[in-house]
Amino acid sequence: MALMRVDCYSEVLGLNTSLTVILPQRASSQIGMAGSAPAGDPPVLYLLHGLTDDDTIWLRRTSIERYVAPLGLAVVMPQVGRSFYCDEEHGNRYWTFLSEELPALCHDFFRLSDAREDTFVAGLSMGGYGAVKWALRDPDRFAAAASLSGALNVANRRHDPTHPVDPRVWHTVFGERAVAGTDDDTVALLDRYGADGTDGPALYVACGTEDFLYDDNRQFVDTARRRGVPLTVEFSPGAHDWAYWDATIQDVLEWLPLRHRPAGGA
Repeated sequence: MALMRVDCYSEVLGLNTSLTVILPQRASSQIGMAGSAPAGDPPVLYLLHGLTDDDTIWLRRTSIERYVAPLGLAVVMPQVGRSFYCDEEHGNRYWTFLSEELPALCHDFFRLSDAREDTFVAGLSMGGYGAVKWALRDPDRFAAAASLSGALNVANRRHDPTHPVDPRVWHTVFGERAVAGTDDDTVALLDRYGADGTDGPALYVACGTEDFLYDDNRQFVDTARRRGVPLTVEFSPGAHDWAYWDATIQDVLEWLPLRHRPAGGA
């Protein structure tokens, strides 16, 4: 694999920002890890971080590079601060950066497939929320989206803070405006799934049963099922921690509907 740290200027944010990117590379003589790369432009996974993290965290806490090496899959990891992947009421336009500028920058910088069937998004906690929101708001972009311990009921979560800092985060992101029923409400966005008569992206929801967000995930899944939204669900023992996410991202990679999964890949 080729590992790149990209420091670049964002016109949307009006400041310099960073991306961590893994690109596929064929390798057969590297001891301990083989690598695969497709003949054409590689598929891409946008992998989103959580509330207290940044674009480096997946590399630092998991073996994501090793897991994707045999798959020929590029991984793009942006940083968005504590924005909940929103255009903040009292901050910056991170939703616009994520959904519009980031893909354009990546396709300018790298050779990546732009086909829907080759494009995926996943994330943990705040990033799980961001991944599901992005996929439901932009279903023509993604073949699949996965949430690991996602904050999937932000409309209620902002009124039931888990940590002392939460009210300040909610104020920065949402101000005084209501979230329920808006484009930032992942539960409400389920109503859009398949509304145009086409298949929406495949959805994967995983959460540990000891996680403080377990009830939010269970409620999201129950709502999706009532509305006829198909999804893969994995509720199993685990907490809101990297032991759970390191294991679960491997399951997500195995689940991804890669069109050309190399022999011996995950």
